[in-house]
Amino acid sequence: MRRRPGIGGLQSAAAARDQYRLVGENVAKVRADLMIEQLATFRSQLEDFARKHKNDIRKNPTFRAQFHEMCAKVGVDPLASNKGVWAELLGIGDFYYELGVQIVEICIATRAENGGLINLEELRTRLCKRRKCPRDSLSEDDCLRAISKLKVLGSGFEVISIKTKRLVRSVPTELNRDHNEILELAQAQGYVTVDQLERNLSWTSGRAIDALQTLLKEGLAMIDDGHKDGKRRFWFPCVSSISVAAGLDEI
Repeated sequence: MRRRPGIGGLQSAAAARDQYRLVGENVAKVRADLMIEQLATFRSQLEDFARKHKNDIRKNPTFRAQFHEMCAKVGVDPLASNKGVWAELLGIGDFYYELGVQIVEICIATRAENGGLINLEELRTRLCKRRKCPRDSLSEDDCLRAISKLKVLGSGFEVISIKTKRLVRSVPTELNRDHNEILELAQAQGYVTVDQLERNLSWTSGRAIDALQTLLKEGLAMIDDGHKDGKRRFWFPCVSSISVAAGLDEI
């Protein structure tokens, strides 16, 4: 018959477990302290790097994007506040704040023609025109970072992808799968017809008309009845170039 461990054996086993636990906690603490020390060193080096290359970070959008990636790896957000070392070193908090304000102004000014859904490339073009700066001095990454900070406004600002295009939405409109498929199809010519939806997507006319009417109601589409074939075109400024040609000078 197998003997059960006595009180002394149980106490020894418990003491051994406590020792293993203490050793494990000590090892974990040493590792954590080492990581904290390494992060502090890296952040200090990052600040030195920023001081040395601040002109490149301010003026070169590619360099600026790479700098943001380095910051993200060590949990540093230069845009988190307009106060502190990063604002003093670079002033990029002010840069993105100003960019965000201009994005809001452009989105509001163009809402009547695009329903609150604007092509990211068109937005970038308008921003460069407003800021009177070369196109290559402002990147899509700059626009995306500024837009990400606008989410705190709670007013629907976000970037959505429709096939090969990225669109900035400034109104809390929910697009379903049918709406997205219409916008994808419209990228070829800037418009769609009910016949195209029936032919290319194998929809019934009722389904096509219902989805188009919703997009019209939301202000995302415009009707064009001026064609000899008698077919109504539904234009989408957010995926076509007509909004750029129609009023870029005014915005």
